Amino acid sequence: MLSALKSVERGIDAVVRRVAFVALAGMIVVITLQIIFRVFFDAISWSEEVARYLLVWTTFLGATLAWYRRRHIAVTFVVDGLPGPVRRIARTIAHLISIAFFGILIVVGIRYMSTQGFQVSASLRLPMPYVYSIIPATSAVMLLYAVTDLLELLFQEDE
Repeated sequence: MLSALKSVERGIDAVVRRVAFVALAGMIVVITLQIIFRVFFDAISWSEEVARYLLVWTTFLGATLAWYRRRHIAVTFVVDGLPGPVRRIARTIAHLISIAFFGILIVVGIRYMSTQGFQVSASLRLPMPYVYSIIPATSAVMLLYAVTDLLELLFQEDE
């Protein structure tokens, strides 16, 4: 089961990596166009809005990529200094807290999407739930990663 979850994680990571790359590249293109048009022509009305939404999406996707690679900022010297069984308990608690946090973020993200369902963006007239959908989507992915990490921790051989 754990190997199947790890395989699913790798597949999701490959998709998230590509989407994050496209979002970041799109943001660079839009901001470059925005600068060129502001200097030499009339400003593009939609460019600031697109750049803002791509920044938000890139941020959440980047957080997902960082979680998968265990690259988030962490102060581990206290936990690393604990004896093996206590260290395992501390890491288990940390994973459980992360799982609870991501679960709450999914619920709050979905509620936020539904309360903003009537809104559309100013320039593009894009329904705002599309913009906010990144919150529960990436939270669900990080929840999966946290559950897999927890299972890996619980079923690994003693250190």
